[in-house]
Amino acid sequence: MGTTEFIVAGILPEIAGDLEVSVASAGLMITVVAVGMIVGTPTMSILTLKLPRRLTLSLALVVFAAGHVVVALTSDFTLILGARFLTALATGAFWAVAAVVGAKAAGAASASRALGVVLGGGMLANVVGVPLGAFAGQVIGWRGPFWALAVLALAGAVVVYRLVPVGPESGPTPSVRAELASMRDMRVWLVLAGCAIVCGSSLAAYSFISPLLTENTGMAASVVPLVLVAYGVGAFIGSNLGGHFGSHHPYPALFVSAGITFLVLGALSLFSHYAVVTVVLIFLLGLFGMATNPILIGKAVGYAGHAPTLASALSTSAFNLGTAVGSWIAGYALESALGATGPVLVGASIAALYFLPLTLLMLKDGKQASLAE
Repeated sequence: MGTTEFIVAGILPEIAGDLEVSVASAGLMITVVAVGMIVGTPTMSILTLKLPRRLTLSLALVVFAAGHVVVALTSDFTLILGARFLTALATGAFWAVAAVVGAKAAGAASASRALGVVLGGGMLANVVGVPLGAFAGQVIGWRGPFWALAVLALAGAVVVYRLVPVGPESGPTPSVRAELASMRDMRVWLVLAGCAIVCGSSLAAYSFISPLLTENTGMAASVVPLVLVAYGVGAFIGSNLGGHFGSHHPYPALFVSAGITFLVLGALSLFSHYAVVTVVLIFLLGLFGMATNPILIGKAVGYAGHAPTLASALSTSAFNLGTAVGSWIAGYALESALGATGPVLVGASIAALYFLPLTLLMLKDGKQASLAE
């Protein structure tokens, strides 16, 4: 599921050429997934609230597989976007429930660390899935990876159904009213704002990394998958380290990651014509840009108390709202006079906004702690 959203980033030129659309238009295959997850994640979390969680997870994987089969079979760009939207609904339902299952299994004290492991699966997609898919797409055609993802999803559905506990879990019966009531805490909304900004900044740049590398840095298209591995390794390490440090020192981890992400994007806009520097900066973008995700989701789930499913779902929606808006603006910047540097500048501009919700969240947590004493 982590692979499917951004595999397109590594094979944009191949997709655009085969479907006879512009590279910016092909980028809509990323944007439409983000939009589908924005709308679908909270909706699906409510619709499946009373289903056993293992059933929700397994059904989501089956629908995910079906969407990929459609993409692999058709050349109608509108139908492809529709299938990607369907895939997004399934992905959103999966992630919302998976985050809750992971956090609850580990307990409140280790929720951020557990979410670092869960989200590490998504980050592992950037180490293995996206680069391997990009390489396969260049060698056997861009449809091949979509067939592979469909088969893997069906296999995953079987494994998840067999291994995730049936339940029921201890605690209150799931309730839509309780889920909505959990959203009254303003801190949840500040976390959601942070989630949107995190992905809006990093993924505005990452969504159009292929043109940046081939046009600015002068790399051959065949090298792009290797650079995506560097980003993926950074994201995988960052997600796990963020979850680890976030369990004990959440705000230092959040502010350090935010500051370095902003600096990395600024440096990338200046030095993207230098290959070695660009690769290092892309690694650092993955490392620090993705380090905050488990901390933010852990906080949202924690603030929601005994009704965390909607808060978890909206965290996923917020991440994808940032991705959709960031990649949409970045697409316009790509076609402007800024060229391939445009998306990186868009990312840096969005990253500068991150400190506002973080500061307000820290102040509100401090006030809440004072009242509790």
